[in-house]
Order: sequence, then C-alpha cells, then structure tokens
Amino acid sequence: MTTLKIGDKAPSFNCEDQDGNSIQLTDYKGKKLVLFFYPKASTPGCTVEACDLRDNHHTFQAKGYEILGVSADSQKRQSNFRNKYEFPYPLLADEDKKVINAFGVWGPKKFMGKEYEGIHRTTFVIDENGLIEDIILKVKTKEHTKQILK
Repeated sequence: MTTLKIGDKAPSFNCEDQDGNSIQLTDYKGKKLVLFFYPKASTPGCTVEACDLRDNHHTFQAKGYEILGVSADSQKRQSNFRNKYEFPYPLLADEDKKVINAFGVWGPKKFMGKEYEGIHRTTFVIDENGLIEDIILKVKTKEHTKQILK
C-alpha cells in the first residue's frame, strides 16, 4: 500500500475533474486539503462516505479545509455522481490512475474470496504547505468526518 508517511510532501498532481477543469495540488497552496480516494462512484460505501463529507462541508470550510475526491471513474460517471448527490466539492476523474498511483492507493484487494486490483479507500489530510498531516487507511464511511477532524 501507500509508502507515504505523515510529514512527507504530498505528490504533486494535475488531473481533470468531473467538468473537465484542470485541478492540481498547487491550487490548494495556503489551504488545508482533504484528499479522499474511493473505489467507485455511486456504489453504496462510496456514496455514504461522500455524503458524510458533503453533509459536514460547512464544518470543514469553517476550519479552513477544502475537499477533493478521487477515483478512476470517467468524467461522465463522476459528473453524474456529483450532480445526483449535490456534492459541493470536485471529483477527479483519474482514469489513467496517475494520482492514484502517485499516492500509492492502487493494489491487491479481496472481496468475497476473490482477489483483484483496485483502489484502497484512503484519505490524506494535507496542510497549507503541501505536507501530509494525516493518513486514514481504515476509513469508516459513516463517520469519516469525525475521523478527519478528531
């Protein structure tokens, strides 16, 4: 899994969001960033996690945090997901997995006895200087805000 550690500089990235806007890490310089990686848009666990962050978006903003979601879904799928649930934050469509691989969240997974490659649900909290402040590997989808703002 990820080899990044707390205190490491977050890998720089440039990726398009659900609307085709180019988003890069440097866009968040001087701000705190919650960068959450999720396996697949519109699936039950990912929806619960993303909605928990949506429902607490005002709290994140009050504490100076921006939120950015990432999966390997297409722009269209990300756009549909964002519009359906009215997420106030962008979702990166990382189909070529450049951001996913840079953060080391792609790897072997097991589900119902089958092994496959996929995105490990992981959240990185990045400080105003681009340094990793926290890494959440065991995401609780229903309580993710509490995990981040502990």
